[in-house]
Amino acid sequence: MATLVTASKLYDFFQCPHRVWRDKYGPQEEKDPEPNPFVQLLWEKGIQREKDVVKQLGALLDLSSINKEDQFRKTIESMKAGVPLIYHGYIRWENLAGEPDLLRKNGDGTYLPIDIKSGRGLEGVDEVEGESGKPKKHYAAQLALYSEILIALGFAKDRVGEIYDIDSKEVIYNLDEPMGIKNKQTWWQMYQDTKNETGLLIENKLKNDPALIGACKYCPWYKSCKRWCVERKDLSTEFSLGRSKRDTLRQDLGIETIEELERIDIPSLLEKKARDKSFLPRLAESSLNTLKKRANILYSTKKPVIYSPITFPSAPYELYFDIEDDPTQGFVYLHGVYERHNGKEQFIPFVARDNTSEAEKQAWTEFWQYIKSLPKDGYCSYFYSKHEPTTYKRMQQQYPDVVSMDELEYFFDPSRAVDLYYGHVLKNTDWPLSSYSLKEIAQYLGFNWRDKTPSGALSIQWFNEYLVDKDPAKLQRIVDYNEDDCKATMVLKDFLQKN
Repeated sequence: MATLVTASKLYDFFQCPHRVWRDKYGPQEEKDPEPNPFVQLLWEKGIQREKDVVKQLGALLDLSSINKEDQFRKTIESMKAGVPLIYHGYIRWENLAGEPDLLRKNGDGTYLPIDIKSGRGLEGVDEVEGESGKPKKHYAAQLALYSEILIALGFAKDRVGEIYDIDSKEVIYNLDEPMGIKNKQTWWQMYQDTKNETGLLIENKLKNDPALIGACKYCPWYKSCKRWCVERKDLSTEFSLGRSKRDTLRQDLGIETIEELERIDIPSLLEKKARDKSFLPRLAESSLNTLKKRANILYSTKKPVIYSPITFPSAPYELYFDIEDDPTQGFVYLHGVYERHNGKEQFIPFVARDNTSEAEKQAWTEFWQYIKSLPKDGYCSYFYSKHEPTTYKRMQQQYPDVVSMDELEYFFDPSRAVDLYYGHVLKNTDWPLSSYSLKEIAQYLGFNWRDKTPSGALSIQWFNEYLVDKDPAKLQRIVDYNEDDCKATMVLKDFLQKN
């Protein structure tokens, strides 16, 4: 029997198309047998979220089972009988199979597939700025899979599904709608393309290569694929190049390695692009120059470059700060500040010791009491990426009595608040590294975290474990890790200032 295209396979495809192939045909001895702890935590939270929702729904038919044949038979029988709400029905048709969290009967006797998610039903939603979002590709593809099976089995007419999201919003996905204003392809067409390519990978009729991308570090194949890419000096080992650009360069230029990328003749490529609009799509002159320049730094000069002098604010107090938060709960459990003043340094953590709104508010209140205790124009702050200001805007709406929006905007005014990543690293530097994360850069500069496996994802795991057993050692591990993050920010700032 052919391997089925399932909702989980479609999810894997969106995370990394190569994983679909590698899971079945890759060198199994190189696959990490243990699941990534953070991925495992997300899975467990997803299961718990699902259970919590189901408890609130009242009467329903639970068909969850490990016996798929029995589960499929009972699902069909239940829909024929008109059961109003089915939990974990299993549906199958030809080489497609799916297990929507819920199947809800419509007024005309058809069924609507519903998935319960621990994330937002739409992406790009900014409640602070009042911006609405758009459907998520992997959500749309999974709902389309269920819809196609239900239509084929005679239990649905329309290409539609629903996401019940983390905010308890019922988000309808009309799969015949275009994906965007400029992109006229429908979500259904996108699904068909994805389904077909996934099926070819599963059947070994299509093969692709590994690529280093953002999602890699959570995959059990990470070490195996990274080794493959590094040994071959694959194009994707260059920062921000990724799979899509890698495949375009391979196809249009016939190059495979960073060394070949270093030697490209950009003027001749631009001449060809002027004649052929389909040549090197989405790669303008500036992009080609950046790719060539970074290739040279990564594999030839192997030294960081600062393209123009950097000037930082001058103030008696320098604050290097970083937060620890759990996005699955929308909860901030630590605000860390590494303070440098008059040649002295100290780390000041503000910690929520449980996951209640009271504890979160108290920790944030203490953070702002500290900030307000400093001379008003006597400090500047440094952080890495937009996560802190974005999160603080959300918290200000949640706890408006702690700090006003005017005070928050004053704190993050560019004259005294510096985002080292977007403000300087990304705009004005290049590094002989595949990743420009704080950890990669700080370690390159000689800084080491005390923890052997430092990561924000593990911090979330440690905090969730602490909530269960209240082990003070776990909380201290988080505090130490956050302190090292703050110190690493200081190390980077000092390097940028001196060079």
